[in-house]
Amino acid sequence: RWVSQCVMHGDRRPFPVALITLDEEEIGPWAEQNGIEDRSMPSLAENEKVRELIQTEVDRINGKYAQVEQVKRFVILDHDLSQETGELTPTLKVKRNVVNEKYAGLFDQLYS
Repeated sequence: RWVSQCVMHGDRRPFPVALITLDEEEIGPWAEQNGIEDRSMPSLAENEKVRELIQTEVDRINGKYAQVEQVKRFVILDHDLSQETGELTPTLKVKRNVVNEKYAGLFDQLYS
């Protein structure tokens, strides 16, 4: 509900991690109800209350999968993946090679 996009990463790594983007239409009203004044996407992506909300959602989804398939760590991006940035194809499929290369530093941080 709160997540717009999620890209899992973990091939040949010790555990799965994820890049998550927020659904602006859902998270904005939630943030207002929870007293978060700065509702810009960069601010919400860094907000601890939002992180806790997303962690609860990740935990709920993880419960449906075997331990080795569960997301152990994640980062919330302040923008959606898009065609314009080269991360999605014209049919809105993730270009994994582009995403893996572009966010290599974030992935490395998640594994450190």
